[in-house]
Amino acid sequence: MSTIDLDFEEELRPFCQDTALECFNCGTCSAVCPLVNDNFPRRMIRYIQVGARQAILENANELYKCLHCGLCTHTCPRQADPGEIILGLKRFVVENWRRS
Repeated sequence: MSTIDLDFEEELRPFCQDTALECFNCGTCSAVCPLVNDNFPRRMIRYIQVGARQAILENANELYKCLHCGLCTHTCPRQADPGEIILGLKRFVVENWRRS
C-alpha cells in the first residue's frame, strides 16, 4: 500500500523544476510520447501531484524508458516541461538508491 507524502513536491525541488503542479493532466504529453505505455509521462506527473513518492520509487524502471525526445515538452499547453520533470525524477531515484 502506498502512502501519500504531502511534502513530496517540496522534496523534489533540488532535482527538477517546480512545474509539476502546472500540469492539469490534459494527456497531450502522453498522446505524443513514443512510449505510449500506460500514460507515461502523465502518470508520473500525477504521482508527484498527489504525493505518491513510493509509487515513483516502485516504478522507477519506467523513467529509464524515456527517450528525452522533447515531444512532451514541446506540446505541453501549460509549459509544465514534462521532459525536465522526468529527468528530475531520475535524479531523485538515483539519490534515493544511494541512500539505501
